Amino acid sequence: MGRTHPINLQILLFAPDSKVDVIITIIEVMLIVMRTAYQYKLKPNKEQVSTIELWLDLLRRQYNYRLGERFSWWEENRCPVNACPLVMPIPQLRDNPNYYSQKRDLVNTKDKFPSYKLIHSKVLQDCRKQVKLAFDRWFKAEKNKQKLGKPRFNGIGCYRSFTYPQIKLDCIEENQINLPKIGKVKLIQHRPIPEGFIIKTVTISRKADGYYVTLSLEDKSVPALTSKVKPTLKNTLGIDMGLKEFLVTSEGELVPIPQYYRKSQQRLKTLQKRLYRKKKGSKRWLKAVKAVAKQHKKVADKRKDFHFKTANELLLKAEVIAHENLNIKGLAKTRLSKSINDAGWGKFLTILTVKAGNAGQKTIGIGVNPKNTSQDCSNCGKKVDKELNIRTHSCPYCGIVIDRDLNAAINIKNRAVGHSVLKARGVRRGTGTGKREAQTIASA
Repeated sequence: MGRTHPINLQILLFAPDSKVDVIITIIEVMLIVMRTAYQYKLKPNKEQVSTIELWLDLLRRQYNYRLGERFSWWEENRCPVNACPLVMPIPQLRDNPNYYSQKRDLVNTKDKFPSYKLIHSKVLQDCRKQVKLAFDRWFKAEKNKQKLGKPRFNGIGCYRSFTYPQIKLDCIEENQINLPKIGKVKLIQHRPIPEGFIIKTVTISRKADGYYVTLSLEDKSVPALTSKVKPTLKNTLGIDMGLKEFLVTSEGELVPIPQYYRKSQQRLKTLQKRLYRKKKGSKRWLKAVKAVAKQHKKVADKRKDFHFKTANELLLKAEVIAHENLNIKGLAKTRLSKSINDAGWGKFLTILTVKAGNAGQKTIGIGVNPKNTSQDCSNCGKKVDKELNIRTHSCPYCGIVIDRDLNAAINIKNRAVGHSVLKARGVRRGTGTGKREAQTIASA
């Protein structure tokens, strides 16, 4: 879990000076309020597990009902009255069910269904807030003509977390956390809460291997700091992500690709065969489902740990990390989808962004145009065509012979800083290949 900071983004165009159409984002980070999150494993007893499961099921039903309320109103009132067909009766207009009206209706819910009185009132209110966020996110995307699926109704077992928006500051005592209306639950506190941080919210979540608590922490005593970074050849490190090696830096360092999913495929195959042979809905079937989910979580945890460690090592070496601005979602639909998803490029870039913000340093990430990064010569700028199976870059113009991925990493670095090696491709003449658009990934 990482820290997040309020960030001001200012876009600066360097084209007038360098004659290269590069857009770099300069970041002004005001570290006024520091937020971070710590996650601990919970060890609830049988009674507490029963309570948590009851809450999750009731909150699931309430979420579905409130979401259905909004969909019903939207279907009846999404077009103006003068645009409705005359052959259909016009329904009586109802007030738009927003967050506050649904929040006020909480009293009626508890009267009709007394079991909701067992749930903490703040948790129930937060459930309605999740409905609002889900619906607003979808509605906003539709207005902007973006592709985003409608919020889904949650099936049995699909509602996996709930949040206390407020909680006592001294809720943690030794190795226990005091959760309102649940009681003191044992937790494995593998690291202490930093001094000066206060607990803002508490989220209880259910995963394949048990229950976890996520503490959202805040510290208002951090001094303000404004940082501006301009990419240069000295402070920039280019990385070329691939499937043969996870990444190659412009300094020639290689990071091997671990392929955690492929290594666990045989184990997953065995577990899924056992699941297929069980009668659906039986106790043994549920046990087999849990075993498959645990194995998938183990793979995901290993990959996440690898991403965090790799990001930390990169941020210690340079102030600016330049990478290709790839269409990862599109690449994940090709025949290389399994390998691309196993590498987790998108997740790695997200973690790199968060860690850069955590460091409190002048660290940003820049995504450059990936066109011909492997074909262009990093020494003279001329284009040298080569097939994918050719892993060595040998330039007939300048005579340089280096690894293909290293050549791409150096090109990525040069494009991020607007290096003059691009002049060989006619950048000054304003050709299409000369436009190198860079996009920051440093907003956390």
